[in-house]
Amino acid sequence: MRSEGILIEHIKVSLSNERLLLREFTKNDWIDVHKYASQDIVCQYQPWGPNTEEDSKGFINKVIKDGTQEPRTRLVFAIVYNKNMIGAGEFNIRDFTNKVGEVAYIVNPDYWGRGIATDVAKLLINFGFEELKLHRIYATCDPRNIGSSKVMEKVGMTQEGRIREDLLIKDSWRDSLLYSVLEHEWKEIT
Repeated sequence: MRSEGILIEHIKVSLSNERLLLREFTKNDWIDVHKYASQDIVCQYQPWGPNTEEDSKGFINKVIKDGTQEPRTRLVFAIVYNKNMIGAGEFNIRDFTNKVGEVAYIVNPDYWGRGIATDVAKLLINFGFEELKLHRIYATCDPRNIGSSKVMEKVGMTQEGRIREDLLIKDSWRDSLLYSVLEHEWKEIT
């Protein structure tokens, strides 16, 4: 990985804190992905799901393939908590010129309410600013997804506004709330 640019070489990337490990996905992770991605409650605000086994395998195959692209713009990490793979954290480089990235996370509902999504968001944002040298990192969520909004606020993101009819979900349009944090803001709060 070169810190002066935003080129991510084909090396395995992992991130961690005292509670979590974020590691790149492997083929066999589809089983644990399917445990949460097949649940209605997990995908109620998403344009995908609930997943079939084939959907979960397809997700893993796509993530692994995206990890071989050059330049690499998408990193998707398995969230490992107490030796269990319980979700995914994602970092996408959206604009190389203007140094903009996007983060996302999803956690198995058996582990909700433990601050895991907050830890994942912090690790991803820190990675974006420290390793990728980005200027702005953003995230979006369904306005009804109070838990995700709270995570973004806890990690120091500012709500910028509402993107109207942003996603087509199950035959109806959904708005998205837009949150972001700038590099200098992140340095002040960490």
